[in-house]
Amino acid sequence: MLGKHDSYEEVKPINDLLCGAAKKRVYSANEWDTLEEVIVGVVDGAAVPTWDPMIEAVVPDGQESFFRAYGGKPWPANEVAAASRELENLVAVLKSEGVTVKRPSTESFAKPFSTPNWSQQSGLYAAMPRDYLLVVGDVIIESPMAWRSRYFEGTAYRALLKEYFNNGARWLPAPRPELSAELFSTQFSNGQELFGEEWQSAVTEFEPVFDAADFVRFGRDIVVQRSHVTNAAGIEWVRRCLGPSYTIHEHQFHDAHPMHIDASIMPLAPGKLLINPERVKDVPAVLKGWDLLPAPRSTLPASHPMRMCSPWVVMNVISLDERRVIVEASEEPLIKALRNWGFEPIPVPFRAFYSFGGSFHCATADIRRRHATNDL
Repeated sequence: MLGKHDSYEEVKPINDLLCGAAKKRVYSANEWDTLEEVIVGVVDGAAVPTWDPMIEAVVPDGQESFFRAYGGKPWPANEVAAASRELENLVAVLKSEGVTVKRPSTESFAKPFSTPNWSQQSGLYAAMPRDYLLVVGDVIIESPMAWRSRYFEGTAYRALLKEYFNNGARWLPAPRPELSAELFSTQFSNGQELFGEEWQSAVTEFEPVFDAADFVRFGRDIVVQRSHVTNAAGIEWVRRCLGPSYTIHEHQFHDAHPMHIDASIMPLAPGKLLINPERVKDVPAVLKGWDLLPAPRSTLPASHPMRMCSPWVVMNVISLDERRVIVEASEEPLIKALRNWGFEPIPVPFRAFYSFGGSFHCATADIRRRHATNDL
């Protein structure tokens, strides 16, 4: 169990033991070590997926008309332009803090594609590297995402993955899913207070599927949730892939629309956990004894277009180290709470990006983090 006073030496992944102390281009074991290299997503070329049960299971109420009107078409240009400006500013901030920034290639997702068994009017985007790439130590895992619109999303990361592989990273694509009708359920829980054994996912156990954003890393301990895109088979695949050196802890939160864990819990430093006060009734057993900070509610106005996530995306922050945390610039209650908790918030405007379904943690995938006592 990883207690709040455990040293990093007690929980660091086995990769250090196997690979020695040579500096690695890819190495990230948790969410708070000093960030040295990161992938930041792009919204250019984004498309709106067509309305289907998978989208219905997770998007906020009142958004069906948007997907009906724009499904299969380019994402509205004004929203893309605003979010793109924010991403460029984020890149500038990260570079000013000493972080190397990489970007996926810009692809046009507003075009149809098909497999032998189904067709899709468009893709989605390459805006959320955290959804697709799970970095554990020096391993990069490509996720078998459950949305058909995201089937070829990995194309945008291909050049980067080859670059990291050529520099020594272990590159492990999960089995490409069929995404046939057998995977999808129409009997899912949606907007109901049903959790635990009664909760029903929009995906069955037909084959392993998961989004990387349903996992959060604590060294050798990794916490995961089942969701409308991550099933038990997907979790088991990751467990077998990583082997006995890692412990996967499954935990269900009180989220009626579960999709991605980083708006429910977010570790900011050893022993300090930002939590969603509505969804977290109890923390995973491995985190018992950690100090908890309930995230304040977002100051986002009700009129803001939230196409694919709730205002709890406010807690989707990214730590640059155990003190510095990038936070949305308008979220003053959270900024104040973090400052009072001993952190150094870095305010960055990012509300236009909210409309695409995430914030700073979603928009990034940390590739290399450095721990003070190890030359990784």
